[in-house]
Parts: sequence; C-alpha cells; structure tokens
Amino acid sequence: QVQLVESGGGLVQAGDSLRLSCAASGRTLSAVAMAWFRQAPGKEREFVATISSNGDSTFYADSVKDRFTISRINTKNTVYLQMNSLKPEDTAVYYCAARLWSPAIATTSRHYEYWGQGTQVTVSS
Repeated sequence: QVQLVESGGGLVQAGDSLRLSCAASGRTLSAVAMAWFRQAPGKEREFVATISSNGDSTFYADSVKDRFTISRINTKNTVYLQMNSLKPEDTAVYYCAARLWSPAIATTSRHYEYWGQGTQVTVSS
C-alpha cells in the first residue's frame, strides 16, 4: 500500500509562487512515474504535470507550461511542483498521483493507481 500526502497549498495573489510537495510512504517511488492533477470547483480533474521514475522525462499541460516545474528527489521519496506566476485560473485542489506499474510518464488519470488527499491552492486576483 502506498500513502501520498500533499502539502504546500495556500492562498496567494496572482503572480506569486508556491511549491507543492508530495511525500510518499509504504514503498519506494524510485521506480514509478508520478504526476500532479488538479480539480477546480464544478470541473473535472485535469492533468497538470508528470515525471518519469528517474526524472529524465517530464511533460506539462499547455496551461501551465513555462510556469510550473515538476521534480523529484527519490532518496526523499518526494515529488514537487514549483508553481510560478500563478493565475486565478490555477485555483483548484491539487492531487499527487503514483503510477506503480510503469516508470514512464502518462497524462491520463486512469494510468495512476494511488492518489493523495489533495491540497487547496487559491489564487486571488
């Protein structure tokens, strides 16, 4: 069993930065791909960013490209999402996800078996 715990969310103003963290326990994540998704009120969960097991491959949603950066430190069993130049439309609950059976990146939620409880990010204008 894998437990994922997100942290780092909060209320910020447009243009500010936040760094989300996702700490894993229960097993090492060094061999699995990880991702961040988000869900805004009244909307479906959407893909944000993904990173391969060794960190060599990343992919971003067009809406966050050049503003967000996903990274990982496998020795700490932690994945990060650095969010810069935040916009009000980035307001959502952000979820960390683990793809246990593959080291490769994926952009659809059905490829990820384990999810965190989410952390709220609110960006005011």
